[in-house]
Amino acid sequence: MRDDQNGRNQALTTLRRRLSDGLATLGLIKTEPAGRVGLGRTTVSQAFQTDGPVPSAQTVAVLARALKLPVEELLALQRDAAGSGGGEWPGPGRLIGQWEPHDLEVHPAGHGKVVDASEAPGTRALPRYVRREHDRVLAEAVRDVTTGRSRIMALVGTSSTGKTRACWEAVQPLAERGWRLWHPFYPTRAEAALEDLHLVQPRTVVWLNEAQHYLGNPVAGERIAAAVHHLLVTPERGPVLVLATLWPEYAHQYRTLPAPGGEDPYSRVRELLSGRTVTIPECFDAEALAVAAALADGGDRLLADALTRARADGRITQDLAGAPELLNRYEHATPAGRQSGAGGGDGRVGLHLPRPSSPTQPPATSATPTTTGSPTTGRNGPTPNSPNPSTASRHPCVGPTPAPRNGRPRPAANPSSQCRRRGTMSGSLITSNNTAAAPAGIRAAGLLLARRLRPPQ
Repeated sequence: MRDDQNGRNQALTTLRRRLSDGLATLGLIKTEPAGRVGLGRTTVSQAFQTDGPVPSAQTVAVLARALKLPVEELLALQRDAAGSGGGEWPGPGRLIGQWEPHDLEVHPAGHGKVVDASEAPGTRALPRYVRREHDRVLAEAVRDVTTGRSRIMALVGTSSTGKTRACWEAVQPLAERGWRLWHPFYPTRAEAALEDLHLVQPRTVVWLNEAQHYLGNPVAGERIAAAVHHLLVTPERGPVLVLATLWPEYAHQYRTLPAPGGEDPYSRVRELLSGRTVTIPECFDAEALAVAAALADGGDRLLADALTRARADGRITQDLAGAPELLNRYEHATPAGRQSGAGGGDGRVGLHLPRPSSPTQPPATSATPTTTGSPTTGRNGPTPNSPNPSTASRHPCVGPTPAPRNGRPRPAANPSSQCRRRGTMSGSLITSNNTAAAPAGIRAAGLLLARRLRPPQ
């Protein structure tokens, strides 16, 4: 015990000596850093005071940056001085169990009313979770960090495919082990991450939802990627788990090698993500649909409601995320807004009310890039037995509906094959070059959607 105490005293002495040397190098007195970094004069004075308490990790980090000293080395000294029971600052974030999933940007589901068996007033319920292949990959990463190895995983998928919910479900075993979760958000995502990544303590989940706001930042993105890499490869800072979500277009942008001699704005990001991404499918396959149906039969009214609309194409997560918002927008839009499409979707969700086209504004398109040479049009125009591309009904997951052959309709394909048969995608379920017909189509589609999505009384 005495040796342990002597070690702490030695670490504290070394820490204060390093801070004092930094002051002398810059020609400052002890109270000057307070005005530069926003710390109180008493806090700064006690950090240098021989018989004062051990300064917090946050104070040491701020002073180290102000005095141009190596932050990690001084934080290691601070940890040694504080000891395991010395009231050490636990680092950014809070216990996983103290987070509410919607605060971490998990999409709300349902109509804002209680739909589970708890019937607790004001509860914003989540549907029961259906595990798929990407969940097994996440589970392996979680098992790795419980053995002491730091990991990063990035889920890649289009909007409302369940990326953030999958991350939330994956970290629940860590919540039982007392892990913390940090979601860098204020004042901006990039600023928060760059400022405090070096303060992350072991047994922390770093939550980089919508990671393009961090890694794609034109000023800080490469520095954030370097800081995350340093966090992952420094053994004394682990174990940590970094979870990120990305849309496919951003993942492709970061992975693409530059032309010879060209600029490479994402070199560190590309290195960080290499071999550490997993793609989440847009649709439930037959196995997942069967599990969802069983949960619905067992009393999950959110899944049961979604299955009434989305069983055929497998877009369950998009329905759960998008239907409540669409219904809310339609019911609260002005009559003019309903006619103009103001109550429709925003291109981020898998359900859309149609928007009118005009001579000066083409029909709205999805945020996901269109494919070249779709199954309907090919590379050189329409193929035989295909509908006119300008009037064909399109679906973001299923693609254009093929024309029947020999007068007989085609049998319905299973959702997984529909997902593979993606054609040119449109942000609206109905597109038309006839501007006069658009308002009527919007009203009809909006009223139909409102009737279908209205919760049971």
